[in-house]
Amino acid sequence: MPVIYDVSMRILSGIQPSGTMHIGNYLGAVKQWVDSQNPEAYYCVVDLHALTLEIEPAALREQTTDCVASLLAAGLDPEVCTLFIQSHVPFHAQLSWLLECVSSYGELSRMTQFKEKADRQEGYRVGLLTYPVLMAADILLYSAQQVPVGDDQRQHLELTRNVAERFNNRYGEIFTIPEGVHPPAAARVMDLQEPSRKMSKSISSPLGSIYVLDEPAEIEKKIKKAVTDTENEVRFDWETKPGLSNLLEIFSSFEGSSPEVIASRYTGYGALKSDLATLVIESLAPIAERYRELRSDPTAINAVVLHGDDKAAQVAGPVYRRAAAAMGLI
Repeated sequence: MPVIYDVSMRILSGIQPSGTMHIGNYLGAVKQWVDSQNPEAYYCVVDLHALTLEIEPAALREQTTDCVASLLAAGLDPEVCTLFIQSHVPFHAQLSWLLECVSSYGELSRMTQFKEKADRQEGYRVGLLTYPVLMAADILLYSAQQVPVGDDQRQHLELTRNVAERFNNRYGEIFTIPEGVHPPAAARVMDLQEPSRKMSKSISSPLGSIYVLDEPAEIEKKIKKAVTDTENEVRFDWETKPGLSNLLEIFSSFEGSSPEVIASRYTGYGALKSDLATLVIESLAPIAERYRELRSDPTAINAVVLHGDDKAAQVAGPVYRRAAAAMGLI
């Protein structure tokens, strides 16, 4: 069940370097990037966004390199698309400031992710509040027409559209208004142990997340211990069977069949879990192998990054300068 993108349109999306990629990241975003990559596709490791939370400098450097390697291992081809690191293109931070000056505190403080994360932190950083504006800058710098997003980013994309329209109305037609593109399955992969909560590196239980680099035995263990229900009737039904429906969506995203079709093939949870474990293990094995090859050659990763940074700056620079001039900067 592939996502259908218009490859004639400019695409932009980013991912935080927040540790080893789990299948929520892969199915909800990265797999879509690989399927849609073309010369008009721009993908970035958003290391500036990672600074909204406490992180050691050495860890951020390591995780950024890991993230680039993971994206390449997953199938991004730097000769086809543009892969770069956000902070290496200074226009992101520069445009973010301009957009903050046309955004309001009210609309930023209403963002669901901000409210949820602020509630979990004492003395949260200002960057947590303005995070969506930097995301808007990421998108608008590349005149992106399509933005692949999961469910948790839909509100931020709508803010991007609102800010761009406000800027254009006030200063002239500078920015392209982007449209969201959403995967038909696994847009929001849920925790295997708590299917009411999104799969996460920071708050998931040890058995709740499957990582791309997990050993086969670990993947099998996590899937077989995934929470379902006591009925043992295989049916795709998020309202009454969230745990099972989560597994069916994961199955669907890896295999390509709809969750309903997959459900119709099984009469019990055991066989479904066993087949899903085999599918996930076989699907992730080439990615893990390629990742280890790439991490053994940091020079090759650096070459990819430098190439992508230069290509991205050539597109982002003129857009930033037009926006700055429109606001009166000389």
